[in-house]
Amino acid sequence: MVARGMLATKPYHYVNKLNPEDAWLLLKKKVVGNGNDEDQIELLKDIGMEIITKCDYLPLAVKVMGGLLRQKTARRREWENVLNDSIWSVSQMPEELNYAIYLSYEDLSSSLKPCFLHYSLLPKSRVFLACEIIGMWISEGFVHGTSRDLEEIGKEYYDELIQRNVIEPDIRYAEKVVCNMHDVVRSFAQYMARNEALVAQNNKADIADKINSQKFLRLSLETRGSESDELEWYSLQGQTSLRTLLSVGPIKIKPGDSFLVFSNLRTLYVEDANFDALVEYLNQLKHLRYLSIKGTNTSRLPASIGKMKFLQYISLVGCKSLVNLPSSIVKLQHLRFLSLRDTGISSIPKDFHGLTNLRILNGFPAHMDGDWCSIEELGPLCQLTNLTISGLENVSSSSFAKKARIGDKVRLSRLFLECTSRIEHDGQLVKDEEGIPEEQQQQIEEVFNELQPPSGLETLDISGYFGQRLPRWMMSTALVPLGSLRILTMDNLACCTELPNCLCQLPCLEFLLIVHAPAIKRVGPEFLQPNHHCHNHSQVGVSFPRLSRLIFEGLVEWVEWEWELQVKAMPILEVLKLGKCKLRCMPAGLAFHARALKKLYIYDVKHLSSLENFTSVVHLDVFRNADLERISNLPKLQKLVIDMCPKMKVLEGVPALQKLSLEDYDMETVPRYLQDVMPRQLLLYCSLPLLTSIAAGKTSCDWDKFKHIQQVKAHAGDEGVERKRYVMYTRDSFHLETNISRSAIAKGWMARAWFPYRTTCTIEDECLVRRLRNVEYSILLVMSELSTVRCNRALGLWIAGTRASSVDGELP
Repeated sequence: MVARGMLATKPYHYVNKLNPEDAWLLLKKKVVGNGNDEDQIELLKDIGMEIITKCDYLPLAVKVMGGLLRQKTARRREWENVLNDSIWSVSQMPEELNYAIYLSYEDLSSSLKPCFLHYSLLPKSRVFLACEIIGMWISEGFVHGTSRDLEEIGKEYYDELIQRNVIEPDIRYAEKVVCNMHDVVRSFAQYMARNEALVAQNNKADIADKINSQKFLRLSLETRGSESDELEWYSLQGQTSLRTLLSVGPIKIKPGDSFLVFSNLRTLYVEDANFDALVEYLNQLKHLRYLSIKGTNTSRLPASIGKMKFLQYISLVGCKSLVNLPSSIVKLQHLRFLSLRDTGISSIPKDFHGLTNLRILNGFPAHMDGDWCSIEELGPLCQLTNLTISGLENVSSSSFAKKARIGDKVRLSRLFLECTSRIEHDGQLVKDEEGIPEEQQQQIEEVFNELQPPSGLETLDISGYFGQRLPRWMMSTALVPLGSLRILTMDNLACCTELPNCLCQLPCLEFLLIVHAPAIKRVGPEFLQPNHHCHNHSQVGVSFPRLSRLIFEGLVEWVEWEWELQVKAMPILEVLKLGKCKLRCMPAGLAFHARALKKLYIYDVKHLSSLENFTSVVHLDVFRNADLERISNLPKLQKLVIDMCPKMKVLEGVPALQKLSLEDYDMETVPRYLQDVMPRQLLLYCSLPLLTSIAAGKTSCDWDKFKHIQQVKAHAGDEGVERKRYVMYTRDSFHLETNISRSAIAKGWMARAWFPYRTTCTIEDECLVRRLRNVEYSILLVMSELSTVRCNRALGLWIAGTRASSVDGELP
């Protein structure tokens, strides 16, 4: 019904409910854990199936019930209480809302319920990080605990909402820092909060009517459109009880507008608005805890901001016109969060070290003012858990870096060290007649040597580092500082010629990403085994024991990866991505030892001709690999994506293949290697002439290459519309459907059938071919009864006879 209402072109995708067994597997998957094992849960299948029936086999409802049951013990009485709960029969709820979600909501603790409802207020068009959301909860008073551990408690709340499946991590972001809320869950939460909160979107008239309907404690507004359609700030003045205002999009602010009526406001989040005219009135918000003005045109903060003594959270992300912080900001003793990322701020006021309550500090600029360096101010900030320092190339001496006392910040779990990038978009070093002077390289090396992190650090990001040698604390002789490290990302390493050789020994390292390192040409045995010169390899433990995700991208001169077969490494590696390099071949040790590897992504790798013997890989993506010719012996491979790999010739040893996707708009024929594989489904994105040929079905010269595949979906662009034309083929029912016209198929078939004769044709032949393309479709119908070979022969003879008997180009 939705597809028809939007006038979508066929084929429609029909979404079915889960079948009973799949629903049970989903429920069981969500319940297992938290002290429950699979065997215990299996004993409760009879009750579980009754709960699934009440969920009407809807995946979302089953997942939410799994999250609820996960909080219970695996006992019959506990599950029976859920099955027999009276909420299943509540009749007051609107029909479109889900009783499983209601049941899960009622099971939440009194502390967690307002956090859940608050989550539904967040504008859907924006990405909110966990720290932003938790900051709002703290500012609202939803998080209860001591001042020291409010963020930790808020993170526990956040994680429980994930466990209960009422919010779901976005897989594009690591560490579950971004989550999504399903529209059905969001609608339910907004319904439950309807007497206190309003979520309004779109045009100003609709919003204004809703705002004037009653007084609210919380408003979430999302506006779009031209300046004439902007919501007027004045229209909000009646909401004198507001505690939270979230606004995304333009708001019309006139002279005289202020915050005077919002004396109760605790949380103010404004994004992408013309906010500069209101900034001077911010100090009217005496009780404000949370201030975020992301992406606004704000050019200043009030000089008296130090008097807003309750402020705990300030985010200025994306305020590019903001170049200075008021000196009074150092008086905000309750400030826990400050983000200066992506602003015009290049300096901070002295006495910044007085903000000792800070937990999260992002975008802190390193700069010099005479013999004073800003990073000295970081020394006393011992409560920091998350720290980002930018502009480190400005630090003139390692003695200043030492005064930052990074290693003494025992609560620090994430550290981001950044220099201005020296690498261009193509991954190469910025062109400079003199390059990076050696004394600058040496200076940055000395500065980084003094930024040694504490032993409890879990996440380290380094960007723009241009020293030749990495910091001493990243080498094998100094393991203690990184003993707890779980995530390491290194980006824009302009001059480094080798990777750090201590990483393989880190006991907790799970994720490693190295992007844009143009000076690295070889990854040698020291990457996997610092003491590789030792003759007794058996005494060396497994390298990278906990690494599960590895990404190398933009090592544009990398040609060799050495991994000896006897070196055991990466036993639980699940995801590997290699891109934009010149790697000639995959190391034998990788395929031999990485037996847990499930997903492999290879793109823009020059000179790589084959991928073989990855016996555990389930999903393989190869994209724009100009020299790739062969993929073989991947016995567990289920999904394969081949995009723009023009030399691919051999695909074999893939008996488990279920889904194959091919994309190449320069393809002239369907690849012959398809005859050697038996996927259940083929997705083909090709040129319109090739699609037209495929649409001819049995008469197509490509027919024998794909006729054995159960389901084929092929698409091509036309008239500037991507994938406008399609062909759908199902083998068992022999159903072939297309939106390409019969006349176009006839013309295309004629052109392709004539193709073998075109190597010796004359100008007159070319003219004749153009005439033949307009022959009536009935000719094609006659020829469709012949085999492809006989058809081509008949057409050739007919053309020859026509040439001999035609007069002045007229067809007989």
